[in-house]
Amino acid sequence: MVKRQPFTVKLLDALPPALAGKRAYYGDTGMPGLQVAVTPRGTRTFVVRHKIEGQSRRIRLGDYPAMTIEQARKKARSLLNQITNGVNPITEKRADQARAVTLAEVFTDYCAARKNLKPKTMYDYDRALTVAFADWHPRPLLAITKDMIARRHTQLGTDHGETYANFAMRTLRALFNFAIANYEGPNGHSIILDNPVRRLSQTRAWYRAKRHDAVLRDSDLPAWFAAVRALADEDPDGPGAVVADYLHVLLLTGLRRSEAAALAWRDVDLSAKTLTVRDTKNGEDHTLPLSDFLYDLLTRRRARDGIGVYVFPGPGKGGYLIEPRRGVGKVIAHSGVSFTLHDLRRTFATLADGLSLLHSTVKRLLNHKMGDDVTAGYIVPGLESLRVPIQRITDAFLTRGGASPGGMVLSFVAAGVKAGTEVVPVNRKRG
Repeated sequence: MVKRQPFTVKLLDALPPALAGKRAYYGDTGMPGLQVAVTPRGTRTFVVRHKIEGQSRRIRLGDYPAMTIEQARKKARSLLNQITNGVNPITEKRADQARAVTLAEVFTDYCAARKNLKPKTMYDYDRALTVAFADWHPRPLLAITKDMIARRHTQLGTDHGETYANFAMRTLRALFNFAIANYEGPNGHSIILDNPVRRLSQTRAWYRAKRHDAVLRDSDLPAWFAAVRALADEDPDGPGAVVADYLHVLLLTGLRRSEAAALAWRDVDLSAKTLTVRDTKNGEDHTLPLSDFLYDLLTRRRARDGIGVYVFPGPGKGGYLIEPRRGVGKVIAHSGVSFTLHDLRRTFATLADGLSLLHSTVKRLLNHKMGDDVTAGYIVPGLESLRVPIQRITDAFLTRGGASPGGMVLSFVAAGVKAGTEVVPVNRKRG
């Protein structure tokens, strides 16, 4: 039962704390519906109690004494008038909060809701928000207009390149789509009626995607292998060696960058000479035999790594290698061979095709779907049928890169040799 009496400063100051685990309520006879809630710690808070849409609800006004009795009565009177006129102050308050939500807050909510995003994806999204939209972080999402988006897209294309501009805007588009689905007004409808990034489609302003078809040429391979070896030699027990081994695995397996980066030791079977990639792009586990070179590489890495979880550990939240930009930059600088990580997968496929391997074999090595071929659906290929092809591909890479097949790697006289420069190899076991 709520005790009612006229609120005075003397009365409110004298109110005792509530019992443990309870709240005590006192009503004001001077303003029906106005109450003070008292906690076990003695905190006093003004609230309004009234039926809203058939349910008795309490709406917080403010803490006493920061809010005076007269201020509380005035605010209570305003809220009660709204309720009498059919307005729900609770949903209105939520709508106001939704209208004021900032880009940074939307991104935080988006990340919390998308628990299955891979660390690399999260890294890319976070970097896009940091690089492309840092000055928009404190802006309410509703204050970001179509014109602002069009101008920023052009600016990003000039400053960071067309591919990056498109990626940044796709990230922003995803955040707007998330906001449309999650932030509602008092009528239950979205506070955002349209995704303003659509302007880029409506005006055909998206930069045309250029198919990237770069591969490492045979003439690039000696300098590339030498530079990767130099990266490992300068940092044999640190990140340099991790990145060097990672680059070898990418080139000699054709794995996608994220698949190789997240490879766990539990999925490497050194006795069976295989590795298995989980959670692949096509949704199916992908098992590959290990060539002799990769078997030796992973055996050494396991002995060096001890009880680590991932083959290629990194400092990120996931615990594995996320962004090897620095190591890749050193390899490019030392070799003079410009490449991306996906170029290595493309180079693997190109060399495999050049060895006249069956098209179906190359597709299996790359973990591509076999398509709608009815006959292919009846064939259940064994893993061992890939062991000879993967060894042939590795041997071809090592030979063209100035190294001996079968686990022997050559030490280059000039680790920093540029592409096109004559390389003089000296045989020795890679230690």
